[in-house]
Amino acid sequence: MKPVGFGSLLVFSMLLRIVLIVYGEWQDAHMEVRYTDVDYIVFSDAAALMASGESPYKRTTYRYSPLLALLLIPNSIFHRSWGKILFSASDLLVGLFIRAILKQRKVPEEICTYSVMVWLLNPFTFTIGTRGNCEPIACAMILWIIISLMKGNLLQAAFWYGLVVHFRIYPIIYALPIVLVLDPQIFQSDRKPLLQEWSADQGKTPPSNTKERFCFRHFAALRNLFSSQRITFALVSGGVFLACNAVSYYFYGQEFLHEALLYHLTRTDPRHNFSIYFYHIYLHYEHQFSVLEKLISFLPQFVVQFVLVFCFGQDLPFCVFLQTVAFVAFNKVITAQYFVWFYCLLPLILPWSRMKLKWEGLLCILVWIGAQTHWLLWGYLLEFKGINVFLQLWMSSLLFLAANTFVLVRIIRCHRFSPLFKRLESTISKKPAKLD
Repeated sequence: MKPVGFGSLLVFSMLLRIVLIVYGEWQDAHMEVRYTDVDYIVFSDAAALMASGESPYKRTTYRYSPLLALLLIPNSIFHRSWGKILFSASDLLVGLFIRAILKQRKVPEEICTYSVMVWLLNPFTFTIGTRGNCEPIACAMILWIIISLMKGNLLQAAFWYGLVVHFRIYPIIYALPIVLVLDPQIFQSDRKPLLQEWSADQGKTPPSNTKERFCFRHFAALRNLFSSQRITFALVSGGVFLACNAVSYYFYGQEFLHEALLYHLTRTDPRHNFSIYFYHIYLHYEHQFSVLEKLISFLPQFVVQFVLVFCFGQDLPFCVFLQTVAFVAFNKVITAQYFVWFYCLLPLILPWSRMKLKWEGLLCILVWIGAQTHWLLWGYLLEFKGINVFLQLWMSSLLFLAANTFVLVRIIRCHRFSPLFKRLESTISKKPAKLD
């Protein structure tokens, strides 16, 4: 059977999203259960306030960058579905960027197309944009940063990194692996990038000495911590981040600082969610948590992030995927929209996985979806039936964390380690003409 072409896949994906946006308008008008995400209503209200010259933070529960409200001002001028079109276009852009990254790494066309399908034809991802969730914009920016690094465009990568951290704070976790990749011996912003080819890694057995394989390179790289590339990236990305925050603070003051930044660091949400922390917060919500108590829950996240970076930092797409899954799994609040953060990175690692779909792949899918479905059943009894099942729901959250951990371990064990860049010293000794 002839494989599906990427152009046909992209056109079909675009038409599918248009149909869903139109259908969503009909469902909102004729059915009790709305298709549109409640967050989209919050975004639209904040944009309407901004358009009228008021603060978007007057809209309760708007806890995002003013940039998002600015992008959605056409909602109140042209049509209320403008934001859905923008988010769905970003969704398609993610598919284009996934393909660009894989093609740059010399992955065969057919495998590229199948990998992109994991994003474009994923029911979760094609509904999240059409329902009005803004996450595809952040996903597109993160992938563009990877593309910029692969092409040696340091300033462009730094600019977009500062912007995306302002837009959605969670990408701050990618700072350390990016710094490690900017080792002067493997990254040269003024030369043609030397990328690790996909075909070069196939069929090779990973080195048995894990410590030699991963960690020593990163500790050696720290000797050049203050290289010109790293200093430039830090100054530009930090400058963009601070400039965006300064402008936002100038217009919206303390409201912006609290709602868009500080709230996410000290958030205590008693509502039931996938997180293992929700039950403790629920039981002690009347107790005033100190700032230290609010921040201490970040400790497991910090430890896991540190270990993952120093084990897999040179394989940048794989590292940021692991980081994102772990960050979501250990977060104080976990909602379904957070899963899209790592869905956009999953296609980047599939060509390097030895996992067979019929066996281990199917097992991982069933374990993850099964644990999530188990949680949703208890959530349904609590939310719609009013039955006190908080303890059972918390235990299902523990099970969901265990499922995430199991899947993450299996992915790591089946992955072929593939550094994003070839090291310059080996290339210089073998093919000096490549650098001219």
